[in-house]
Amino acid sequence: MLFEKKFIPDCRLSSFKEADPAYLKSLGASAVICDIDNTLAPYETLDAPDEVVRWVMQLESADISLTLVSNNKEDRVARFNERLGCRAYSSVKKPSVKYLKKAMKEMGSGKDDTVFLGDQLLTDALAAHRAGIRAIIVPPIKDKPSLFFKFKRALERPFLRKYDKMHREDAK
Repeated sequence: MLFEKKFIPDCRLSSFKEADPAYLKSLGASAVICDIDNTLAPYETLDAPDEVVRWVMQLESADISLTLVSNNKEDRVARFNERLGCRAYSSVKKPSVKYLKKAMKEMGSGKDDTVFLGDQLLTDALAAHRAGIRAIIVPPIKDKPSLFFKFKRALERPFLRKYDKMHREDAK
């Protein structure tokens, strides 16, 4: 049961755009650690889309720190980050917490005021919870059609159902 909780997100949103400054401040968050692929843009989108640039500018205007973390390679992360100019780390090997802790230290944030935004429970939510921070999960923008990704998403379904059940009961 305790291990199972590591995979259940703290919040689910329909898009990264819902994690706007007002929402983040309502959580007491002053720092965001964020995945890139399928959270902010599809894998094949090389440059940050305008809507991501606008979101980053909103966070900056609200004094909310942002660090990008990705399991993807340095060239992909650097190219995506060109328009954003954020602190960004590649090849972080999530669910490892090494770069999440490094990001918190560099942003001057702690466990209570940092959230993680991602699309995968087995990497993003698990890394967030291992680091002691809240996990906000969004649906993948566009999953790869590979058997591996289909298998990973199938493994996530019971945890998402459990989240939905817990939050239906909370609403009563």
